[in-house]
Amino acid sequence: MNPAQQLHQAGQSLWLDSINRRMLTTGTLNHYIDEFAVTGLTSNPTILGHAMAASADYDDSLRHLVAQGVQEPEELVYAAALEDLTAAADLLYPTWEATDGIDGYVSLEIPPGLAYDAQASIEVARRLHSQAGRPNLLVKIPGTSAGLTAMEALVAEGIGINVTLLFSDTHYLQTAAAYLRALQRRSAAGQPLHVPSVASVFVSRWDKAVDTMLPAALHGRLGLAMASKVYASYRNLLEDEQWKDLVAAGARPQRALWASTSTKDPSFPDTYYLGRLAAPDTIDTVPEKTLLAFADHGGPVELMKPDYAAAEACLAEVAKHGIDVDALGECLQRQGARAFEADWAALLETIGTKAANL
Repeated sequence: MNPAQQLHQAGQSLWLDSINRRMLTTGTLNHYIDEFAVTGLTSNPTILGHAMAASADYDDSLRHLVAQGVQEPEELVYAAALEDLTAAADLLYPTWEATDGIDGYVSLEIPPGLAYDAQASIEVARRLHSQAGRPNLLVKIPGTSAGLTAMEALVAEGIGINVTLLFSDTHYLQTAAAYLRALQRRSAAGQPLHVPSVASVFVSRWDKAVDTMLPAALHGRLGLAMASKVYASYRNLLEDEQWKDLVAAGARPQRALWASTSTKDPSFPDTYYLGRLAAPDTIDTVPEKTLLAFADHGGPVELMKPDYAAAEACLAEVAKHGIDVDALGECLQRQGARAFEADWAALLETIGTKAANL
């Protein structure tokens, strides 16, 4: 049993944070599902940009779409992305079916420029959900204030949502509260409560932001401490009476998902975060390179404990060095939204040029 399979045995789902046309046509994704226990897949503007702009694999699709009259770069990107993601969703459908809708999902993100526009986010998410036509596709929405307003409305409509760009325990708790309210609205209306959602908490970006300002003993610790704090809150919420009432009526937990789990510090092992984030009933979404490294030489797998006190102690140590962790969490979310927006703009420009040339 390789280390990736050990994570699965420990109760954690491993989702691939990557998608490209060749991964589908060569059977690579099938291989990862069979050999590395991959049970889901996520994408974002950066991932789509790398896939579509870096090769000719999408040229036939783009040529066909242009011939059909599709001209706008954003429409072209989503049409091509949905070809990949619906194919991936079909490969993962047996997992979705076998787990009764707990696992086996793919994610497609709304345009990053909508991070602070709730109504536009709702409208685009509805359209993408309808176009995909797959029960195991989640629409990805940033966890900004506007994004959470959109998420609550969409879950209340029955649309599965992956809430992304969460950094702090506060972000996570706000997301969980919005999900709870959405399910309560459905319950009051007599509607089914099995609407999937995951809360994507970014880990390694914390350490990339602060390690140069901290002593070596604290390097690589803040991101893990924040994940541990979120995990403790997640486990506590599952014991909340309001949540237990919803579970009794058919609801499923909004699973915590660890994102940004590749190693940013070259002095750390390339599998540094993966083995330390193993926690039952959570998801770890990993880039292809990190997945292959972990399957090859990762481990040992150590189960993370929901230790809120230990996490708070680490955050207090970091604060002694003049770092306002709460303010930094807000800053990282804004920076993440801006970075995705820049990647999206670059992708649209590239696809527009490529389509014109084709």
